[in-house]
Amino acid sequence: MRFTKMHGLGNDFIVIEAMEKEYFPTPNDARRLCNRRTGIGADGLLLALPSQKADLRMRLLNSDGSTAEMCGNGIRCFAKFAYERGMVRSNPIKIETPAGIKLAELTIENGIVTAVRVDMGEPLFEKKDIPMKGEGICRLETIEALGRSFTFSAVNTGVPHMAVFGEVTEEEILKYGPALERHPLFPAKVNVNFINVEPDGSISVRTWERGCGRTLACGTGSCAAAVCASMAGFTGRSVKVHLALGELLIEWAENGHIYMTGPAEEIFEGNIK
Repeated sequence: MRFTKMHGLGNDFIVIEAMEKEYFPTPNDARRLCNRRTGIGADGLLLALPSQKADLRMRLLNSDGSTAEMCGNGIRCFAKFAYERGMVRSNPIKIETPAGIKLAELTIENGIVTAVRVDMGEPLFEKKDIPMKGEGICRLETIEALGRSFTFSAVNTGVPHMAVFGEVTEEEILKYGPALERHPLFPAKVNVNFINVEPDGSISVRTWERGCGRTLACGTGSCAAAVCASMAGFTGRSVKVHLALGELLIEWAENGHIYMTGPAEEIFEGNIK
């Protein structure tokens, strides 16, 4: 079985086409393939499947075998993969995900996709929609983990996210990230984004991902961080997000939708025995 290794700003994926012969990997298959010592190595496994509602259907399994409803960096990789292999020629591309149909607009130069702008839909702020225990909207509340208090907001941008404001070290992310991910306030667990607001109104984001651990970038997390920072009055509605290997532009439009623009890169191809 052929696969392609891709990444979106360091968030890496194994991408497999299963349009004609559908492939349904088990959680153990995902863990085996994503293992960085004994497998191919990746944050997740992406499958390109046929859809009756859109041009294509995207399925994502995290490196721990769990299923993710949506992935911002993954969908940019998915769109580039599908277009450059001739699976679809429309632009924008309609992609079915468990979080709904997403529209991916491609920037193409000499047949190569150099950037992807994705309509990520509207963020969900009600605690019941995140899901999070309690009622109303979570904006600049306090949460405690391992004896330390954090100021955070929460939102669902396809998957549940926590936006934590304030300075933390890399060691503290590795310490507190797992505890916050599994905090009892979040029955389905939560992605944890640590945010620094920069003097120019941009933000720097480091993420502990649900089901993956520490990753170099998170697209839905960047959207969540930008929206939460804007709601708190720290930034405007168009936010440049600094990540370890580059930047994303996140626009929270007046129609309520979030638009994410950024790159996707192919690394190599191979065969799975």
